[in-house]
Amino acid sequence: MTIWVDADSCPVVIKDILFRAAERAHIELTLVANHHVRVPGSKYIRSIQVQSGFDVADDEIVRRCEDGDLVITGDIPLAAEVIEKGCMVLNSRGEKLTANNIRAKLNMRDFMDTMRASGVESGGGPAALNQGDRQEFANQLDSWLAKNKKP
Repeated sequence: MTIWVDADSCPVVIKDILFRAAERAHIELTLVANHHVRVPGSKYIRSIQVQSGFDVADDEIVRRCEDGDLVITGDIPLAAEVIEKGCMVLNSRGEKLTANNIRAKLNMRDFMDTMRASGVESGGGPAALNQGDRQEFANQLDSWLAKNKKP
């Protein structure tokens, strides 16, 4: 099992939670980004820098992830692709994206894109990550790790 991180948009506080979890659980953690990502020295943690470009990091994650892996991303189209491969997906707020809810998320994303393209203001981005979000992420991560613990 591997944890894949869409590191271009992953908040530092979430990366820190992931670093500690990878060490504690002895599980491979790979951060993928189109820029250099600093990671602590560890045999469990690594980063992959891909070329700049639209969806290059996403495509690399899709290419490398396998059934049963965990992918950390807020990118809805990426989530949909890796869910099809059998991966579990968490966003940085600890929300599970699944085969049961990804279609609605894609529809909402497409609707919002259409609204923005037609000049309608969307009211800004998401609220800042708060302590409750960090705790929910940590709880969901711990739950996944407990279910996928190596013998």
